[in-house]
Amino acid sequence: MSEKNPVRAVADAIAGAVHDGPAVAEGPEEGVPGKPGPVSPPVAEPTKPVGPLPPKADQSGPETVSPTGQPTGAEQARVAQSGAYLTTAQGTRVHDSDHSLKAGPRGPVLLQDHHLREKLMHFDHERIPERVVHARGSAAHGVFRSYGTAQGVTKAAFLGPDVETPVFVRFSTVLGSRGSADTVRDTRGFATKFYTEEGVFDLVGNNIPVFFIQDAIKFPDVIHAGKPHPDREIPQAQSAHDTFWDFVSLHTEATHHTLWNMSDRGIPRSYRMMEGFGVHTFRLVNAEGVTTLVKFHWKPKLGVHSLVWEEAQIIAGVDPDFHRRDLFDAIEAGAFPQWELGIQTFPDTDDQMFEGIDLLDSTKIVPEELAPVQPLGLLTLNKNPSNFFAEVEQVAFHTGHLVPGIDATDDPLLAGRNFSYLDTQISRLGGPNFPQLPINRTHAPVNDMQRDGMHQTAVHRGAAPYKPNSLDGGCPFFAGADAGAFIEVPVEVPAGRKVREAPASYSDHYSQARLFWLSMSPVEREHIIAAYTFELGKCYEQAVKERTLAVLANVDGELCAQVAAGLGLPVPDPSEPLADVSPSPALSQVGRTWPLDGRVIGIVTDGAGDLAGVADLREAVLDAGMVPLVVAPTGGVLGGGDSPVTVQRTFATARSVEFDALVFAGSPAAGADAYGARDAKAGHPRPVTTDPRVLALLIEAYRHGKALAGWGGARALFEAVGVSADDSGVVVADDSQGVRPVMELLAAHRVWERFPSGV
Repeated sequence: MSEKNPVRAVADAIAGAVHDGPAVAEGPEEGVPGKPGPVSPPVAEPTKPVGPLPPKADQSGPETVSPTGQPTGAEQARVAQSGAYLTTAQGTRVHDSDHSLKAGPRGPVLLQDHHLREKLMHFDHERIPERVVHARGSAAHGVFRSYGTAQGVTKAAFLGPDVETPVFVRFSTVLGSRGSADTVRDTRGFATKFYTEEGVFDLVGNNIPVFFIQDAIKFPDVIHAGKPHPDREIPQAQSAHDTFWDFVSLHTEATHHTLWNMSDRGIPRSYRMMEGFGVHTFRLVNAEGVTTLVKFHWKPKLGVHSLVWEEAQIIAGVDPDFHRRDLFDAIEAGAFPQWELGIQTFPDTDDQMFEGIDLLDSTKIVPEELAPVQPLGLLTLNKNPSNFFAEVEQVAFHTGHLVPGIDATDDPLLAGRNFSYLDTQISRLGGPNFPQLPINRTHAPVNDMQRDGMHQTAVHRGAAPYKPNSLDGGCPFFAGADAGAFIEVPVEVPAGRKVREAPASYSDHYSQARLFWLSMSPVEREHIIAAYTFELGKCYEQAVKERTLAVLANVDGELCAQVAAGLGLPVPDPSEPLADVSPSPALSQVGRTWPLDGRVIGIVTDGAGDLAGVADLREAVLDAGMVPLVVAPTGGVLGGGDSPVTVQRTFATARSVEFDALVFAGSPAAGADAYGARDAKAGHPRPVTTDPRVLALLIEAYRHGKALAGWGGARALFEAVGVSADDSGVVVADDSQGVRPVMELLAAHRVWERFPSGV
C-alpha cells in the first residue's frame, strides 16, 4: 500500500478520493471509517440508469469457487446483482414497484399481479431461524500465514512454512438474540474457518479457555438456564437472573468458567483485543505418525483489554453495535486486526494428564507457566463482508471439520459438539446442502457422492453415486495417507463397562477457580467482586444468593466476604479446604504495554480556538496509526482556508465510551442546543459558559481511566470538574505539540492508578 502505516495510507487514499475523485462528492469523510457506500450520493434522486456500484475498498465476498470446490475464476461481481434496471426474480424488467395492479386507481387489487405476489412472498420468507447460541455476531475475511513451526507436530499442510490460507472469522456472544447488544457480560465466540488445500478446518473456540460443563449432555441445561426465563422472556442477553445462578450454584463444575465470566474477560473492549481459545485438547499427528496433544490459543497483537462495567452499560444504550462497528471501522481504516495462533503441547500419554491436570476436562486450563504457548502463524483480518446475511449469518462452523494432521480426543464435551453442530445447520440453513453456500464452500475439490436435497446448487454428472461402481469408471476412488486422506489416529480405546459417570479427576471444581482469582491484579479482583455483587443482586430468590456464596467460600474467603457484604448476607464457611495453587501471571490483563494501532482519539473543540493545532494533532494521530475523531458543537467543517477541520461527532452525538483518549483544544463554549429540552445531556435550562456535555465527556472519561490531555485553556476546564493537571494520565500543555505524549499512555490501555483497590 505504502511505507506509511496502514491507517495513514488508507486515510490519505480516502482523502484523495474525496478531493480528487470525479465520482465522489466532497464531504466529511476525511479518512474516517463509516462511509456507507463507495461514492457520495447527490441530493436529488438519480434518474440516469447506471449499473450496480462496486463494493467499498474494505469489503470482499467469499472467493468464487463452485459448489464442488473448483476455482471458477469469476469476478465476485458475477454472483452479485447485475443490470441497471429493476427486474423480477426471473429477469423481466419492471416499470413500477410502488403501486399494486388495481382495477382503477381506487379499485381492488387484482389477483394477477405477479410482481406483488413475488415481492411479498420473498419478503415473508427472507428470515431464517437464528442460531440457538451465538446468534449475535460479526465477522470478517482475512488470511492466515503459517510460520512453519508446527511441522514437527503436525502434517497439516496449511501449517507448513509460509503457507497462506484464506480465512473467515466470526465473533459472537453466546446468550443474546440477534438483536441484543454487543457489550453484555457474556462469553464470546471466536470461530475461524480455514479454507485449506486439504479441505475446510474449523477452529470453533471462545474468548474464555474453559466451559461451564464437562459433558455435552449438559449443553441444553446450561443454555436453558442462561437464556431468558421462559415465562417472561426476560432478561435478554445476560446472566444476571435466578435461573442462571440457580444452575451454576448447584452445578459447581461451572465455577471456574463463571469466575472468568465475572472478570473483565466477560466484557471485552473490542473483538480486536480479545484472546481466543480452542478450549478442548486436540491430537496432532506428524508425517511420521507421532502424536502430540495440544490446546490452541489466539493471542491478539493489541493485547487483551476490556471495558469497565459502567462503560458497557452506557454503550449498550448509546451504541449496541459497538463491537461490530469497531471491527468494521478498524478494517476500513487500515488498522487490520491481528492474532498469533499458538499451541500448548503435551505428551500423548495413556492417561492424557499433564502436571496433574486432566487434559480431557474442558473446565480446566494448563497455565502457560507450565506449558508455554508456541506461535504457529499470524492471522490478519483485512476485508469486511460485502453482504452480512450471505456471509456472517449463513456461515456454518463445525468442530468436526478437521484436516489431515489434526484429530479429536475423547473429551466428552467435544464429542457432543461434533454430534450437535450438523443438526443446528440443517435446522437453520434448510437442509444438508449448507456446505454449498458460497461462504461455506471448500477450496478443495469435492466428490462426495451426496445427491439431491433442498437447495442443491451443484449439477452433478454420472450415473453411479455409490461405491463400488464401474459405470462411472470406479470414480471416485479411496485415497490413502500418501494421497492426503484424513485417517483417524488409531489410538487404543480403554475397555470398560458402560457407565454414566465421570473420571475422579473431574470432581475438582474449585482449585482452578482459585488459581484464576489469585492471578488477578487488585483492580481486576475489584471488578470481579462488583460483577458477582451486581449479578446476584439481580436475583430474586435468597436461597440462590446464599448457595452461590457457599460456592465462593470454596474459592477464596476475601472474594466471598466482599460479595456477601455487598448483598447484606452472612459469610459462609468453606465446605472443603482451599486449594494450594500458584498464580499464573499470564492470566492478568494488567501490567504490560501494547501497540496503539486503531485506537480512537477524540479531539474536542468549538471552532473558536486553535484550529491549526487541531489539524496538526489530527495528522499526528493518523501518523501514529490511530483514528482521530473531531468533536464540535455542530457538524460540518470548521474554519476555512487551506486547512479546514472536518467534524465527525457533535456534542449531541458524542459519548466518552467511543474514545480511548480525549484531547481538549481549549474550553469549548456551549453549543446552541445546550439546553435540556433539546438535549437532556446538557442538563441545564439556561445558557452556560462551558457546554455541559463536554464536562460530561471529561468526567466519564476520567472515571473510566481514560488518558486525557488539553491545551489553550483546558486547564481551567479540567479544574472545573476536579481534575488536576498533576493527576495520573492527564497531560496539560501550551500547544498541540505538547499534548502528544497522551498517545503513549494508551499502550497500557487505561490509567490503572485511578482505580484504588480495597482487596
